[in-house]
Amino acid sequence: MDQDVAGVERRWAAVNHRGPYLLLLVGALLSVPTAGMVGMGRGDWYAAGGLVAAGLALQVWWGAVADVPSRPSATSICYYAARWVIAFALTWINPFFCFYAFTGYSARRMLPRPLAKVGLCATAATMAGAQSGGLPPRGGTQWLLFGAILVITLVLVAVFDRLAATEGERARVQAETISELERTNTALQQALDENAALHAQLLVQAREAGVADERRRLAAEIHDTLAQGLTGIIAQLQVVANAPDLDVARTHLERASALARHSLGEARRSVHNLAPVALEHDGLPQALKKTVAEWGERVGVRAEFTVTGTAEQLHEEVSATLLRIAQEALSNTSRHARATRAGVTLSFLGDEVILDIRDDGRGFDPLAVRERTRSGGFGLDGMRARAERIAGSLTVESEPGHGTALSARVPLVRHEQ
Repeated sequence: MDQDVAGVERRWAAVNHRGPYLLLLVGALLSVPTAGMVGMGRGDWYAAGGLVAAGLALQVWWGAVADVPSRPSATSICYYAARWVIAFALTWINPFFCFYAFTGYSARRMLPRPLAKVGLCATAATMAGAQSGGLPPRGGTQWLLFGAILVITLVLVAVFDRLAATEGERARVQAETISELERTNTALQQALDENAALHAQLLVQAREAGVADERRRLAAEIHDTLAQGLTGIIAQLQVVANAPDLDVARTHLERASALARHSLGEARRSVHNLAPVALEHDGLPQALKKTVAEWGERVGVRAEFTVTGTAEQLHEEVSATLLRIAQEALSNTSRHARATRAGVTLSFLGDEVILDIRDDGRGFDPLAVRERTRSGGFGLDGMRARAERIAGSLTVESEPGHGTALSARVPLVRHEQ
């Protein structure tokens, strides 16, 4: 749009440079056959010739000093005034030189706004004098005709000047609006480019975070499945080694074999990020009940499971998380607590589910244990991370010699039908 405006300005400048040559030539040619009609004498011819030469010299000078595109300046004011004086004098000598005087209507582009109105009025007066029979008017009728033509010309000039000003202002506002839109589009393109780069960076970071999260998930799953299964297998084999007879040994070997098959199945499901085997056909309450019973039988600890509230079908992720927490907590109890009794309670409380695991073992100092596992263990920190992953929390209450109570609190998210 700026280029279009500049192009318009250059065309107007070309008209202001070349137009006066053409109109001065037209006036000179028409003045020759009409000299006798208007009463031009020898002195008028000399004066007209000198003024035409002055007009040509003025136009040559203007072509050398004018800026393209032209703007109102002290130079353009002097040029316009000199041109009007020459045009007025020529029109006084011969009204047909009014064609050259017509160039005065370019005042709006060559003079500042207040002077432009003066220039238009002066040009209108020159043109009215020529159209009414020549300058100066002779007789009352010619003066009346001059006045009428001048008034009509001034009204038309005012109307067209107002329209031109309005159109110029509209063009200026449009040019500014388009320029602002171009700047906005440029800024928007830059923002889009920056967003594209940021998006690519975020994709890389998300991919790296996904890889790291998958590694943590697999590590936790291996700890919760293979490690616990191997621990159980080792415990059963130790019993076999000290078994008093073949039947007892066979029983514990069968348990070790079952644990091995179960752990292998869990490992495969963990790799494929599937739900635990215990949840494949049962809901969380049934899966927990079987898990607690099997654990109690395997480790020889009296274990009880209780459900409070109205049981609901939970989302797979919630069920898997609570089951894994229960398995880890029971595994810790069997390895460290030396408990004789353990209890697991699953509570449905409106908009949340609470899993409580307690035992009567030897207890521990939670702060000391957390300091020992801060470097990367999968015990309490792993259970806590599981709960927090689904917007839950984990609290542990324990004291040396007074057992342990663990509580996982998570939102109740129902199974999607």
